[in-house]
Amino acid sequence: MKTLHWYLLRQVLATLGMTVLVFTFILLLGEALKEIVALLVNGQVGFGLVGQATALLIPFVLVFALPMGLLTAMLLVMGRFSADQELTAARACGVSLVTLVSPLVALAIGCAGLCAWINLQLAPECRSAYKKLLYQVGTSQINQWLAERVFIKDFPGYILYAGKVEGTRMEDVRVYQLDAEGRKKNYLWASQARVDFDLTNRLVTLTLFEGRELLTESGLEPAWHTFGELQVPPLSIPSEFSEKPRLSNMSFRQLRAELRDIETTLRGAGPSGRKTPEELRQRLREVSVASDVLTEPIRVQMHRQVSFSFACIGFALVGIPLGIRAHRRETSVGFAIALVLVLVYYSFFILAQSLESRPDLYPHLIVWIPNLLFQGIGAWLLWRANRSG
Repeated sequence: MKTLHWYLLRQVLATLGMTVLVFTFILLLGEALKEIVALLVNGQVGFGLVGQATALLIPFVLVFALPMGLLTAMLLVMGRFSADQELTAARACGVSLVTLVSPLVALAIGCAGLCAWINLQLAPECRSAYKKLLYQVGTSQINQWLAERVFIKDFPGYILYAGKVEGTRMEDVRVYQLDAEGRKKNYLWASQARVDFDLTNRLVTLTLFEGRELLTESGLEPAWHTFGELQVPPLSIPSEFSEKPRLSNMSFRQLRAELRDIETTLRGAGPSGRKTPEELRQRLREVSVASDVLTEPIRVQMHRQVSFSFACIGFALVGIPLGIRAHRRETSVGFAIALVLVLVYYSFFILAQSLESRPDLYPHLIVWIPNLLFQGIGAWLLWRANRSG
């Protein structure tokens, strides 16, 4: 039995190495090497920097390449194992399918642990380092400092937040004005905003459109004022501007800290001053809704990183019985089946990301559906294949 287990495991590991290399190469070409290769062609960077950028991107693409490679390896190896009648011979010797593939399931669990480390820590750090590398060679523009869905505290006296950033245009903009002691004094919200940069004087001008202003200066009753267009006083660009990573480039620990930061900020923007009970309840409802809207994208990203780590287990459980049922030696068939399954799996993550502005639909829970679906169906198919033998 030990010899048979090692034989099957060796076949899977060899095929896994090949498929991971293929998928990593394809994803590297399609992901971001096009940015750095363009600089190489133009003579702006050397081969050393291209190699450094490639090394930083490998963990990021490995998040996708490893589960896809494992699924393809399971389909190919089990397909050949079944087509060559080796599975029939093993069963004739009294070896059940579940016992036979137990090392492969253990391998999938080990790959899931590796993916968890890459997803939660290594890949976000390398992705951020890659972006900083591009920034250092001049491929990033100054407006990339304005990251989406993160609180920007680099401007003295202000805290900025934008739900969406496209060039110099922003949507769902929040501006917190601070007093001399760093406490929130005034609050601005606008549906849209425009950013203008004065690099000579190192100033940023923010123009808000269609919004509201909440004045909470001491001695005055807090009150809302609507405006069609409002220009925030010019903000000075610090000499050392910290480039805060986007949510997709944050590690799990950074996302958790960002979530606490937003919740703390919103609690500070809660009801203040004398209000009637009805006004107090209304303000609390507004803060609660704002909290859900602002924190849901972070929750989606956090759950995505954790859920995505279990892809290897679901892919292995589905790939083993499907490979046996395909009963083919052709590599093209295995790749085709793998691509279809990968598209189905990742479609749930795309759906959750598209609904991250709808916290009432709980998009952070949608990312767990493919794992439950693939692991449940895979376990059922494996049980049926074991019984049919």
